[in-house]
Parts: sequence; structure tokens; C-alpha cells
Amino acid sequence: MTISSSLNAGVAALKANANRLATISDNIANSSTYGYKRVETDFHSMVTSGQGGSYSAGGVRTTSQRMIDQRGPLVTTSNSTDLAVRGRGMLPVRPSSQIGNNSNEMLLTTTGSFRTNEEGYLVTESGLVLLGWPAAPDGTIPPVSRDTPAALEPIQLSVNQLSGSPTTEMKLRMNLPATATNAGAPGDVQPLSVEYFDNLGKSESVDIQLIPTVPATGSSNEWTMVLRDSASGGAVIGEYTLTFTDNRTAGGTLASVTPVSGGAYDPATGSVMVNVAGGAMEVNIGLIGDADGITQLSDTFAPVSITRDGSAVGTMTSVQVDERGYVYAFYDTGVSRRMYQIPLADVPNPNGLTALDSQTYAPSRESGTFFLWNAGEGPTGDLVSFAREESTTDVATELTSLIQTQRAYSSSATVIQTVDEMLQETTNLKR
Repeated sequence: MTISSSLNAGVAALKANANRLATISDNIANSSTYGYKRVETDFHSMVTSGQGGSYSAGGVRTTSQRMIDQRGPLVTTSNSTDLAVRGRGMLPVRPSSQIGNNSNEMLLTTTGSFRTNEEGYLVTESGLVLLGWPAAPDGTIPPVSRDTPAALEPIQLSVNQLSGSPTTEMKLRMNLPATATNAGAPGDVQPLSVEYFDNLGKSESVDIQLIPTVPATGSSNEWTMVLRDSASGGAVIGEYTLTFTDNRTAGGTLASVTPVSGGAYDPATGSVMVNVAGGAMEVNIGLIGDADGITQLSDTFAPVSITRDGSAVGTMTSVQVDERGYVYAFYDTGVSRRMYQIPLADVPNPNGLTALDSQTYAPSRESGTFFLWNAGEGPTGDLVSFAREESTTDVATELTSLIQTQRAYSSSATVIQTVDEMLQETTNLKR
């Protein structure tokens, strides 16, 4: 019984060391695989009960665990959609074969080199498509459920995509010459043209005339602002009488805005609403008494700041991902647009994830349920573009383990050989 248990223990040791050799071989084979998580083999002793003071060898068994919570070093690349997670959290991906199947399958990975395929999807060479929440036309991310992948969509970007947005608001900041409203002034009209983009992305303009009121005596501090729309054939879309205060504390700021035509002045926002050919447009001229609005000071006409939203139709030229996981498309017109948000998935026990091909993992009962975080929030780290995560394998450590395993295997074989010799001696007793 004791001798045979030694034989069984020796065989168990051979199997255990063979298992460890397999994990070491896998680790070394994937020492250059981006995103690979090394596997550790642990040995556990087995104890069997003895009788009458004899001892029976129980042997050994092994368990293997992939250390998914370990992070490899990051290396820089030249591709803007090479992504890696710095810290906790994983990227949501899906097999590209599931595109168009209304699939909710979601796999997880810590890094990937994503490039657009023939349909514009961001996929890896191994056939994984990156998932994200699509942004609304204004760039905001609508409220989504974060404990299910139902709202995630394959990220699709087309480098030949045309995009533009109409102008809906503009902000006018300028200084009008105070001397132009004095008696005897020539009454020169100050012209100003502001470009905007219509609903078809065409360039149009709001042409503004600023006409001073020249009194017979003294100063009027009054101007007439006339707005014309080029898309409407130069028709007047708004006319307003602007007066400026000359008191000690707020001299040169707006005192009143009186509409002659066009929408009413809103004193809460400092804006007037006018209708261009494509629809309503908000024109902000500043608040009453606010030095940040249109002013009338000194003797110089100066457009200080003229801004408006909207953009011309342009072609997408590049894509970038920021540390929060927002995907931006850049156009040749110089504008950018937020297209998607890539969340980071986190589970209570990353080492309990089920390992699959191509460095991907699937949630399991052992890992716990996942939650989709904004990158950089909660327990998750941030996203790094132009980067890949290297393998967590340390070759020097694995080679050392390889030597230890080889010696342990040889020793176990020696035990079996010794047991065989002892059994042979027992057989010879019958001669």
C-alpha cells in the first residue's frame, strides 16, 4: 500500500509538472503578444489518511489561473486608434461576424489595434469590432443603461463621409465710435458682414449696417442696427435701435434695445431672434449694462469678437480618441465632431473572466456582473490612444520556472524508478 501510494504520488507529480510546463510554454510563446495575460500554475498537496502508523503518499494536484488583473507596460505606436487602458477596466468589443445580426454579444479586451475596414468599422486584424455609444448630433451622449450592452453599437467611421451643420446662433462683440453720435459728425455707416452656413452647408452672410443718429446738438448715443440676409436676396430680417449710457459707472454699455422689426430683445440672454432663409437664428449682442456686450467708446469702430456655430460641409480626415473615451472625427474644414463614447467595463473579479481567443474575455459567474463606466471615473483608468499594452510575461521569470519544473519532473521520475526497483526486490524474495 505504501509503496504503491509512492508510485501514484510520483505519477501525480509528473502530471502536475507537465501542467506547469504547459503554462510556462504558453507564457513564453505569447511573450510578444499584445494584451496577453500570463497564466500561473499553483501546486496543492493531497493528504490521505494512514493506518497503524504507516504513511500513504497523497500526491499533488494543480490549478491554473490567468492573471487578468495584471497590467503590462504600454508602448507607443503611430496609429491614433491603437488603444490601451491605463489602469482598471476593459474595452468592449464584438466579433465582426456579429455586425448586422442585432447581436448584444460583448467581449472584453485591454488593448487593440483598430483600423477602419471596407465598411468603415473599427476592427482589429483578429476580427474584433470596437463598441461605443453613438453621440447625438450636438455631440452629447444620451442617457444609456450601463449594466447591459444593449445601447452599444459597432463604431463606424467613414473617411469619405461629408458632414456639416447649419448656423443657429451668432455672437456679436464690437465697439462703436462714440464720436459718431455727436452733433456735426459725418454719420458714416459702419458695415459688418458675418458668414453663416445654411441647412445645405452653403456659405451665406448676415450683412449688418450700424447707422449712427447724429443730433442737431449734443450727443445722441444712439445707433440703428439693420440686419440683412444674403440668402433672402438682401431682405431686412431685423432692425433695432441701440442706445448707450454715458453715466459714470457703466459708460459706453447698452442702455436699451428697441426692435423696429425682427424678434424682441431678451434682456435675460442679451439676444434677438431673426429669421434667415433656412430658419430662426439667435443673434447675441450682450446684456444691458454689461461691458462684455456691444459698447460705444472713444472714436474707433472695432469688431472685437464675432463667433457663430455651424460648419461648412467637409470630408473626414482623421479620427482621435481622448482619455475619456470620446471618439472625435476631424474634417478638412478645420472642425471636429464628437461621434462616439467608448465606455470601460469593470467586473468585481477580473481573474474570474472566461478567457477566449485573441486576448478577449467574457463575463462569467466567477467574475461577477459588469458595469460600464465612463473612462477615468469610478474604479476605472483612462484610455490611451497611440498605444498598445504589451504581454505581462517576463521571460526571465518564466525561464527560471522552466528550470525548476524540469528538475521537479526529473525528481518525480526518479521516485517512480526507485519504486519500480523496490517492487522488483520484493518480487525476487520468492526465488
